[in-house]
Amino acid sequence: MPTSKKRPRARDLGLIIGELSPGNNNHLSDVSDVRVGHSTIIKGDGKLIPGKGPVRTGVTVILPHANNIFHEKVPAAAYVANGFGKATGIPQIEDLGVIETPIAITNTLNVGLVWDAVMDWMLQENPEIGVSTGSVSPVIAECFDGYLNDIRGRHVKAERVFQAISGAREQTNLTEGVVGAGTGMCVFQLKSGVGSASRVIPKQKGGFTVGVLTVPNFGRLKDLTILGVPIGKQLSKKKTLTQESHSPEGGSIVTVIATDAPLTSRQLFRVAKRAMVGIARTGSIIGHSSGDFVFTFSTNPTINHDPKELSVKERLAGEGFLLNDLFRATIEATEEAIINALFQARTIIGRDNNTAYALPVEETVAILKERDLIAD
Repeated sequence: MPTSKKRPRARDLGLIIGELSPGNNNHLSDVSDVRVGHSTIIKGDGKLIPGKGPVRTGVTVILPHANNIFHEKVPAAAYVANGFGKATGIPQIEDLGVIETPIAITNTLNVGLVWDAVMDWMLQENPEIGVSTGSVSPVIAECFDGYLNDIRGRHVKAERVFQAISGAREQTNLTEGVVGAGTGMCVFQLKSGVGSASRVIPKQKGGFTVGVLTVPNFGRLKDLTILGVPIGKQLSKKKTLTQESHSPEGGSIVTVIATDAPLTSRQLFRVAKRAMVGIARTGSIIGHSSGDFVFTFSTNPTINHDPKELSVKERLAGEGFLLNDLFRATIEATEEAIINALFQARTIIGRDNNTAYALPVEETVAILKERDLIAD
């Protein structure tokens, strides 16, 4: 396996996407109290033995806040741009407008096991579920990593999910690239991974933060676009970058958006739809067999599971220019999160020696410099 030499993020090299400023870490976790954890499984090499390996997969977990999510639910929305996917929890989000569990992202065939693990964790944390109160609805999303991974092995077991949740609670690792759910993913026929970014609305317009985390797994190399430049068309001339067996026509992307703006579920749904603009800017066509899922939530304010009295909560009243700033922040952060997933990922050799090559960063930056698109 290649070494895990640290790779730069896009902004580190002068790629400035959009006009709004990022948060302190340019990460989903810039939204106060939002936490991210991963569990990564890389083992075995060579010929695929279904059910055994090689394994290149994992799970990523997002905690909307550090308290009990079941008792302090977050306003939420879900948007499905193309429904070729196996996400869970969406009907309840659509009807009730809340998320009440960790959000987990994994590979397609592992959705059921990860759902079970999140359910077990929720029952452990909340012994009243099913006894003195109702049920709970885990939110699980997926992408297909079978090009590199023994996906039939369903290797993400409960202990891996618990590990990711524990890591999220501790919030000690903001790693991107080949980690967690991104371990076996590919985007634009290159190695993908987990990517993240954030934007901060100017103080005079509310000072709200929007954070995005994405796991992109779609697209042809020749469609890859960075800062409006068709980078992929030039890179596709390098035959060593792609393997013919890696079909680019399918694929998916899971995007999670967090904000501290006090939005209703309806407003969050409108924000969620704007993620697709950022995704399209990188070259996605939202293809026929693509599962394009967006989950959006606000941390402000939370919603009590069992309110004892009426309460009044602040919400963003304005529609026009106030929401436009949040739309812009979402678009910019989503686009940059996808590019960060590319920049942070390293070359990975998977099952049957299938190889997903890392984006050639130096060559990419050189192309952008020729067009005066790299900031000093």
